Amino acid sequence: MKRFWDDAIATADGEDWQVLLDGRPMRLPGGTKLSVPYRNVAQAIAAEWRAAGGAKDGEMTYADVPLTRIAGTAQERIAPDPEPVALELARYGESDLLCYRADTPPSLTEWQHREWQPWLDWAERNYGAQLQVTTGLMHIAQTPQALAALATAVAGRPPLALAALGIVVPALGSLVLGLALADRAIDAAAAHALAHLDETYQASLWGHDEQAATRRAHVGTDIADAGRMLDLVHQAGA
Repeated sequence: MKRFWDDAIATADGEDWQVLLDGRPMRLPGGTKLSVPYRNVAQAIAAEWRAAGGAKDGEMTYADVPLTRIAGTAQERIAPDPEPVALELARYGESDLLCYRADTPPSLTEWQHREWQPWLDWAERNYGAQLQVTTGLMHIAQTPQALAALATAVAGRPPLALAALGIVVPALGSLVLGLALADRAIDAAAAHALAHLDETYQASLWGHDEQAATRRAHVGTDIADAGRMLDLVHQAGA
């Protein structure tokens, strides 16, 4: 679509914050005024709208404003009732990527253990979630105590964080890595690399796959965008 505004600024809106496009409140597709609880998030959203399209009458897409999309999801779909989203995210702990290791070749199994096990140890140390590890694809049941600990780790996070986790956790296939990203224990690029360790290993054996690389790059962009929102929420002290 064509850019129809000259400037975008963040401004207080009662206890919350809004973004004004040429003095008019930004509205979500459903017509609701966009409202976020943190000043830094509103400022970041305003900045992406100032950049989108380059200048008035320039062409832009909603891919240019990922923080806006995350904020809209948080406001319209999550804030009215966060519990179902938190429970859905917590269920990823039942089949976390980091718990499923290859049984061969030894070079891959050793790499997985070296790179993945520290993050399971992190989850146990920080949240009391002791997850079990298996080899192959057969499901391994996690203890109720571990799953309850992970559910507690997700519950109570603000809607903006839940919206961002709703992107990164499925993209990574790992609730543990998603929580580490939310807590700023790992950055988005490193989390993305860990989640695609197997693909990186296969590429080292069989060579570069352009289609797979393009897909990973798109996923990486989504994770980076959501990771930025998680950083902003963390900076806000939420």
